[in-house]
Amino acid sequence: MLGFLYKHRGAVASPPVEMRRPVRTSLALFRAPAYTLGIVIAVGGWGLHVAALSLAPISLVQSVIAGGLVLLTVTADRLFAHEVTRREWIGVALAALGLAFLAATLEGAGDEAHSDYTEARLVTYELIVATAAVAVAAAASRGAREGVMLGASAGLFWAVSDTAIKALSSELGDATRAAILFSPLAAVIALASAIGLVVSARSLQIGKAVPVIATTSVAANALTIAAGPLVFAEPFPDEPVAAAVRVAAFALVIAAAALTPAPVAAAHLEEA
Repeated sequence: MLGFLYKHRGAVASPPVEMRRPVRTSLALFRAPAYTLGIVIAVGGWGLHVAALSLAPISLVQSVIAGGLVLLTVTADRLFAHEVTRREWIGVALAALGLAFLAATLEGAGDEAHSDYTEARLVTYELIVATAAVAVAAAASRGAREGVMLGASAGLFWAVSDTAIKALSSELGDATRAAILFSPLAAVIALASAIGLVVSARSLQIGKAVPVIATTSVAANALTIAAGPLVFAEPFPDEPVAAAVRVAAFALVIAAAALTPAPVAAAHLEEA
């Protein structure tokens, strides 16, 4: 979350990112020291993230990472002087609570890395999530919550990347470095990560920090956690109560993400 907040500080002080010229306008962001610092922090966290995905189930890793969402409102309010509304405090807290419930239903999934998958299942999931990411980004320009919707799109692109990272991690012990580097999965990781970075930068420029960052995090983590049972055959709770808790937790996370941004009419009144 710290990296996100530094990226937001740098992004809002930079020229607008243009989707028609994504490379040139995104590189201009690095002229802002705060954005560069945010990227450095994010890259360091990403390296640890990749290492964790190679060792543990994807659902467990993402649930632990999602725990950082709890610190978003406190950090934004105390360290970055953002005005955090009561609605944002409640929305982020509920999202964190939902992700905590997801983590609580992972008993038995941590016994092995759970990296096995079938190509058909992986490709289908990646295509569905990527299509959703493109659709949300396309709809963003026609909506009143463009920043939040672009944040959700960026999160979905990063869910595609994280799922591919988990799949590629199963080949680390057998394949050569060259084979891994030129793997189709490596291309998916690079492309989805790059697109997500551009879309995220634009979302941070035009949206309020806390709702945009919370929505991005929820989209990325919820869809990556879902890849555990859907792609990598992680065990789903057998007991009806535990299964109901997991489904309810997903519902709570989505509802909290929808709650966090202020109502459109209220937002317009605040701007006026």
